[in-house]
Amino acid sequence: MCPHEPSCPPAEALDREAARTMAAHPEQGWSLLCNGVVLFEDTGELLPDGAVIEPHRPLAGVA
Repeated sequence: MCPHEPSCPPAEALDREAARTMAAHPEQGWSLLCNGVVLFEDTGELLPDGAVIEPHRPLAGVA
């Protein structure tokens, strides 16, 4: 359970990336969020249950 007030979104929520960073390793390209999500610099995610979320970078401006 998240100790923050207000609580961070759970790993199952669509806004899971809004959770606070608990450990950052920019030299390795990842951060651990309070909800147990590992967030990668390419915007991919690894959820606590082992599920993988593919990178979802915004598209560059369309010509």
